Parts: sequence; C-alpha cells; structure tokens
Amino acid sequence: MATNRKATSRSKDNLKRGAARLRSGAPEAGPETAVDTVAPGRADRRAERRAAILTAALDEFSTRGFAAARLDDVAHRAGVAKGTIYLHFDDKEALFQELVRSFLIPQVAMMEQAPVGELSSRELIERFLERFLTEIYTTRRREVLRLILTEGHRFPALAEFYYREVVARGIAAIRMVLARAVARGELSGDALVRFPQLLVAPLLMSIVWSGLFDRFAPLDIPALLRAHLDLVFGERKTT
Repeated sequence: MATNRKATSRSKDNLKRGAARLRSGAPEAGPETAVDTVAPGRADRRAERRAAILTAALDEFSTRGFAAARLDDVAHRAGVAKGTIYLHFDDKEALFQELVRSFLIPQVAMMEQAPVGELSSRELIERFLERFLTEIYTTRRREVLRLILTEGHRFPALAEFYYREVVARGIAAIRMVLARAVARGELSGDALVRFPQLLVAPLLMSIVWSGLFDRFAPLDIPALLRAHLDLVFGERKTT
C-alpha cells in the first residue's frame, strides 16, 4: 500500500509539473537541442544539419500545413541548400515520416516498455497520461498530432504510416493494461478493452481544443484527465 501511495503521489506531482510547463510555455528537448550539443566532425555536422532540417520542417508544416509547405522554404529556414535535404530525405513525405519517428515513436516505445511492478492499473494509465501531458501536449510534438488530425485525410499514405507506427502500437499497449484491470477486478466490464479509443478520446480532444478554442476558453488539461480517470475507475478514496 505504501508503494502505491508513493507512486500515486509521484503521478500527481508529475501532472502538476506538466501543468506548470504548459502555463510557462517551457520548450522541450528536441532535434533543435542536438544542434547546440554536437561536437565537431563530419558525422556530427551531418547530424546537426539533419536536426536543423527536421526543426525547420516542423516550423514550415505547422505554419503552412503539409500540402502548402515547400522544401525550398524548409531549406531556407534550416540555412541549407535544397539539395542538402535530398541527401537526408527522399521527399516531403519522407521528411514528415521522420518527424513522426523522431518526435512520437520514442514515446510509444516507452509506453510499450513501461514496468508493471506493484502499480495498480489506474496508476499505469496515469503514467501514460502524464507522458502525453509532459512529453507531447506541452511540447511541439503536439503540432505533429495536429497535422495528422487536420491533413491526414488528404494524404492517406501519411495517415497509414501514422496509424501503423503510433496509433496501433499505442492502442495495443493501453489495451493490455485495460485487460489486466478487468482481470484484477479494477474495471467492472470489458467495454474499454474492446474500445480503448474511449480512454484516449480526451487526449485527441485536447489537441483539437487547443488549436481551435483555447484562446476563448482554456482547458485545465491535467484536471480534465484526472476527472476522466475518476469516471473510468471511480473516484479515489481519501485517507
């Protein structure tokens, strides 16, 4: 019980820290960070240029959208010749796929490898949501998600890639935890196991809301996620 209380306390602290980052707009470590830390050398200069291209691509895609973004403008933002982009990426689609690989797939892999230990299923789900809050929602990674939501229907190959590499793997990891919750009696039915999309629906809603309505009615996303878990697992009993 003591271990679970400590884990729960850490979860709440992490959600609070995520909220603080959201309010302050603090940037996350990303490809641009690598530009400042590489050592001299040909391989390092190549990695530096690649990171600069990825950062510029995210800027350009976020500003113009995937369809309107041009590799000429990405090159200009990155401070490289257009031909340099083709040394690293075959085309604009490959560039976007690498953004997904660099920004989001490591987060999914950490979900897949999350240690179970003595944690309750709710605590495991809380950790997943904390990671979304601190590593995606409060960082520029959410711009990649927003691009998929707004333009994925126009580019089926990109949507398929994102589904295969991010969505399907994330849903599978969450479904395993939910099945465990049913087996342990932590959930009364298997509806969420059959439809794990219900659990992550507030995450997608928060991305959409932040892009459309946040300037009119900001949402307290950490509080929203806690309320969602209370609906799923029941309210926590205070001691």
